[in-house]
Amino acid sequence: MISLDVSKYEIAIKHHVFIRAMERGIDPDMIEQTLWRGKVERFGKHGIRFVNTGPKRTIICVGELVGDRLKIFTIEGDDDEKMR
Repeated sequence: MISLDVSKYEIAIKHHVFIRAMERGIDPDMIEQTLWRGKVERFGKHGIRFVNTGPKRTIICVGELVGDRLKIFTIEGDDDEKMR
């Protein structure tokens, strides 16, 4: 886990994230909470994952961090496996 001040980045949330959130019953406010309060994991060269574990479920926002731009391109919930 790393520490990241999200306010220092230009945040772009792809339309796909909101579509997936609706399909998975994730309120858009939960996306914001996950970005501001979630634990941050880096992977690969630019990959970044925000994980917010709540009382009912875990929300994961996945994206990339390049320079001063944070782009979120998908969202997952811990119960997504059950939906497949």
